[in-house]
Amino acid sequence: MSTSKLVFAPLSYTGWGSLSQLVTEVEKYKPKNLLVITDPMLEKIGLTKRVTDPLEEKGYNVTVYTDVVPEPPLAIGEKLVMFTREGGFDLVIGVGGGSALDLAKLAAVLSVHEGSVKNYLNLSGTKQVSEKGLPKILIPTTAGTGSEVTNISVLSLETTKDVVTHDYLLADAAIVDPELTVSVPAKVTAATGIDALTHAVEAYISVNASPVTDALALQAIHLIGRSLRKAVEDGEDQRARTDMSNGSYIAGLAFFNAGVAGVHALAYPIGGQFHISHGESNAVLLPYVMGYIRKSCQVKMSDILDALGGNSALLSDEEASYKCVEELERIVKDVGIPSTLGGFDIPESALESLTKDGVQQKRILARSPLPLKEEDIRAIYQSAFTGILAEPS
Repeated sequence: MSTSKLVFAPLSYTGWGSLSQLVTEVEKYKPKNLLVITDPMLEKIGLTKRVTDPLEEKGYNVTVYTDVVPEPPLAIGEKLVMFTREGGFDLVIGVGGGSALDLAKLAAVLSVHEGSVKNYLNLSGTKQVSEKGLPKILIPTTAGTGSEVTNISVLSLETTKDVVTHDYLLADAAIVDPELTVSVPAKVTAATGIDALTHAVEAYISVNASPVTDALALQAIHLIGRSLRKAVEDGEDQRARTDMSNGSYIAGLAFFNAGVAGVHALAYPIGGQFHISHGESNAVLLPYVMGYIRKSCQVKMSDILDALGGNSALLSDEEASYKCVEELERIVKDVGIPSTLGGFDIPESALESLTKDGVQQKRILARSPLPLKEEDIRAIYQSAFTGILAEPS
């Protein structure tokens, strides 16, 4: 019998209003100087003050750092790590979407290491993370990335993406308050929501899945499937926002342990080459990758269909797997995300460079239930360009 190593960290507070636990959590570390890393838009609309005001009232010195951009390039990470090294900070708080949270993890850990961030990249780095770094508290304001419960920081390179990954990047505490997601625009709600759904779907069909991660993934699919459209349509719907935050959090736990696979591997080059958001990159590929690998995971796709609100009872596994792909297509369309690469102005001439970069994502591709070789990756990108589902010949 095989065994699975499961990691369920960090200490987490979830639920509407859970931000009230922040000061109590900060007090554990007896810090003086706090670094809050956040998106400039959150600072502009005043949401960041919901984090900083209670801390300043307690007498903490709080520095707010807003040089954060979506899909942050390596240079942004290098600049932040240097700023953190020189700032004399005792604790790092990340507030925002996945980019802000990933940068907060990076700053907290690599600020106590020597050398540049580039030295610690998974694909090309030569140095290893060896120290835990500063305490870090992560507060997501979107329901999608799961970054608050993973040990990865993603950075954009010239044409693709790479990661710094180590268990020391895990947060010391996460605060998942759906109330903070109410102000998220519909477009971002859609993209991050599909990202969370993709995490759950890929964790469920991963070769590293276990009964525990399967239970988490299916519950996440259920929560997201019933609430994503509503959250996009009416951002103030409390139940929908709560479902989405819980679904994203649970999906994060699932994919941190089981991993993601082909959708993410092929999404990275799209984000790297065309600066399309990670959620949208996943969304446009999700039906095409799942349609291509369908035969390798028909039974699990039948389960996914049911979790999304379908009914596989009177269908064969093959019929249910087709219905599952159709439902994934429908969700992407219903939340307003383009259904083809052409919808993002990606030309057919780019498919070869996307393929070349996609092949390099071996760490992620290894989790696919259908091994994806170069010709398969090329076929999937072609399928996503034409809008016609394809399967291996």
